[in-house]
Amino acid sequence: MRILVVEDERYLANGIKKILEQQGYFADVVYDGESAVHYAKEMEYTVIILDVMLPKLDGFGVVSELRHLGVGTPILMLTARTTTTDKVTGLNMGADDYMTKPFETEELLARVAALSRRTGDVILDKISYSDIVLNINSAMLSRGDESVQLSHKEFEVLKTFLFNPAMTVTTESLIVNVWGIDSDATDNNVEVYISFIRKKLKYLKSNVNIRKIPRIGYRLEVI
Repeated sequence: MRILVVEDERYLANGIKKILEQQGYFADVVYDGESAVHYAKEMEYTVIILDVMLPKLDGFGVVSELRHLGVGTPILMLTARTTTTDKVTGLNMGADDYMTKPFETEELLARVAALSRRTGDVILDKISYSDIVLNINSAMLSRGDESVQLSHKEFEVLKTFLFNPAMTVTTESLIVNVWGIDSDATDNNVEVYISFIRKKLKYLKSNVNIRKIPRIGYRLEVI
């Protein structure tokens, strides 16, 4: 099950991400409305957790745009606004549920679970791409009968790519998703772990590679 978290308060956004991942979900995080629309229309999510007050495009605008584009992913709006008018506006634009901040972790998880049941999705234990398979529970990367163990950060980096196989993943996104928004990690840290993963892909004789896109980031390619 894959969830998109849209929240401009980075500490809160990454806190929600950790809560979800501790429950076995996979979560992508973006910090503005335009990025939310881009991610939601390019990738398939089970649930979108969406703040109302966002830069570039607010949450109401995101809901309206996604529904106009035909994206039917269940949307849980998460905001500090408590007035009935705001709730009605969000629901009328196509949101499926509404929570106010601050919230209890148990309630957030219960609402996410309820919305996810509408899609019939299940939590995956493996991700496949071309000739490789990543086991989510063991962090083992396999090709055919050959397998290799990934370290925690190698696993997190590769998982990010496998959930975004058609996209160029920015270096900044990798740092935020793998090391955290408050870390001292740099582009060099990312490059080092990309190098480790490339070596393991080569060891497996996989046709999958991670290509560097200068001044932007990286993307998967089949060679």
